[in-house]
Parts: sequence; structure tokens; C-alpha cells
Amino acid sequence: MKLGIIRCQQTEDKCPGTGDFAAARAKTGAFAGVEEDIEIIGFCSCGGCCGKKAVGRAAEMVKRGATAIAFATCMSKGVYACPFARQIKDAVKANLGENIRYFDSSH
Repeated sequence: MKLGIIRCQQTEDKCPGTGDFAAARAKTGAFAGVEEDIEIIGFCSCGGCCGKKAVGRAAEMVKRGATAIAFATCMSKGVYACPFARQIKDAVKANLGENIRYFDSSH
């Protein structure tokens, strides 16, 4: 599986994504149960509130080979959870369709 990860731009200064990378590498968290190898091919932010660049960035990762998109844990859990997470996820899924595998968190 070739994985693209979208994170919350507001958390970039607080989190370098180590939890996301570790979970994908160890196949833990949202990736528990994934049987195939996981190769991270992209890691980017949503583009800022209210996710204004998420659809385009996800589409670019798919164009470059991503077969799955994960929405980093920072988007939906924790102190800095994004209030726009659901609408961002819905917009990305509506644009990319059902042929892409989606993960609602990462670690």
C-alpha cells in the first residue's frame, strides 16, 4: 500500500509526524491489521483552516501513486482536534472516490 498522510496545519509546530510514521512502520494504531507493506509516499498539511488545500493535496498524492489516504490523528483527536475534520474527510472522499483506502486517524 502506498500511503499519503494529511495532517492539521495548526499542529505542525508541535508535532513533526513521528507518531504517524511510527504507526505506519509498525502497523499499529489505524494501520493494525494491514497485511501488505506500507510505503509513505506523501505527508502534507491540509493547507490551513478550513482544510482549503486538502482535496488538491490528496489528489496530487494519488496522482503520484498513493492507494490510501490517512487523516493524521491530530485532525480528529487530542487537544488540538480540527473542528473541520469531518467536512475535510468527506470532501476528500467525494473527490477521490471509493478506489482509495481511507484511514480516519493514524496512531
